[in-house]
Amino acid sequence: MKEASARIKINKLLEAVGWRFFPEGKLAANIQLEPKVTIKTADLDAFGNDFEKTAKGFIDFLLLDSRGFPFIVLEAKSEDKNPLVGKEQARKYARSQNCRFVILSNGNLHYFWDLDRGNPYIITSFPTPDSVMGYQKMVPDPERLIDEAVGDDYIALTQRPSYATEAGWKNEAERPDYIQVNKLRFLRPYQLTAIHALQRAVKDGKDRFLFEMATGTGKTLTAAAIIKLFLRSGNARRILFLVDRLELEDQAKKAFGALLAADYKTVIFKENRDDWRRAEIVVSTVQSFLFNNKYQQLFSPTDFDLVISDEAHRSIGGNARAVFDYFIGYKLGLTATPRDYLKKFDKGTTKDPREFERRMLLDTYRTFGCEDGQPTFRYSLLDGVKDGFLVNPTVVDARSEITTQLLSEDGFVVEFKDQEGEDQKEIYKQREFEKRFFAEATNQLFYKIFWRIRYATPSAARSASRLSSRSASITPPRWRKY
Repeated sequence: MKEASARIKINKLLEAVGWRFFPEGKLAANIQLEPKVTIKTADLDAFGNDFEKTAKGFIDFLLLDSRGFPFIVLEAKSEDKNPLVGKEQARKYARSQNCRFVILSNGNLHYFWDLDRGNPYIITSFPTPDSVMGYQKMVPDPERLIDEAVGDDYIALTQRPSYATEAGWKNEAERPDYIQVNKLRFLRPYQLTAIHALQRAVKDGKDRFLFEMATGTGKTLTAAAIIKLFLRSGNARRILFLVDRLELEDQAKKAFGALLAADYKTVIFKENRDDWRRAEIVVSTVQSFLFNNKYQQLFSPTDFDLVISDEAHRSIGGNARAVFDYFIGYKLGLTATPRDYLKKFDKGTTKDPREFERRMLLDTYRTFGCEDGQPTFRYSLLDGVKDGFLVNPTVVDARSEITTQLLSEDGFVVEFKDQEGEDQKEIYKQREFEKRFFAEATNQLFYKIFWRIRYATPSAARSASRLSSRSASITPPRWRKY
């Protein structure tokens, strides 16, 4: 019964994304149930010599391409079995039919396997016929990605391929103005190190990467170089760049346009819902994809060959993680502040047995294949300061009575009368400041402190940090609407 139940679920999942058991108008059926096939296996004779023998078998589901040729082998298992137990059998069936792709499923858990690329990937829905046919046109070649020469002018060569032969560049006196006028961008040494670290990781067989780079060190420029590397080497047809705020969406679109527009098109998904397939780079907020599960309705797991998550530590919590994991292929996380949710966590002493599972789901390092807690590349604030690319921040203890109370265990207490004249009391904690509650007087105070620190003498800055705001200046409380 469990196997029958699995097959019923698989039938529905196939039909939901456009596979057909029966002809529909002019469209032919593209699913064959249990076709009989002959497979060849290697064996040893009594003397230890290799020889080839043949055996008969039945493929559970054979999916066909637009010409009616074998395309994908789908191996079905009962619901109580892990689909991966059928991995080797499915591989033999696929090779016998000259199929590059395999789907392994028990009706609840599914894997998509590109035999030319590596190991099976978990998928949450089956790919559409058109999506896999487009995916098939790209033949991955990791060696090209590994061997691609990436120098400091990797982006500049896209912006202006002939820059090195032009007079403005050759004349060293004119060169700074030439670079500024043409807005040429050159990779810094540590950005090159990051890209080379990714190439080495690919050589080691990895397909998930994490760049931990301090704010201000040029994560977007580095991402642009990675995007060019994958597209130019033929290891990606289309790339998804995920952000978690609207302003970052616009910034990424403008940045990639300025850096890569000569070779590749960038679009924001919500502005190009009907023609996003015409672009090599698609930028979107996670929220746009999550709304009404749009990512499952409009996209197939094979639509993007590389997914880059900006501010990756925020993109793996809750439903946002589902968007990130939906697409198969390479994954790159960019973050200044990765979160190691398993650090100093004792699985044996926790009272909630689900806490370990929750922390695993949120752990940035595990998500991006860095189980040892070491990112693919790290460039810290201290590294940036030491190399002269960043300025060491000045720490000033500036607080008001309100913020002092917000940081306390009791929180900040506001007493006020409601519209009916009744006495009311609200308590706010640190995490609610500037979210549910904000004080205009406190914000004005901080602005004055920052201004004095920026423009005044050191002694004036120290006195500014000792200023305080009276709690009475913010009654009644005000709430932000989200």
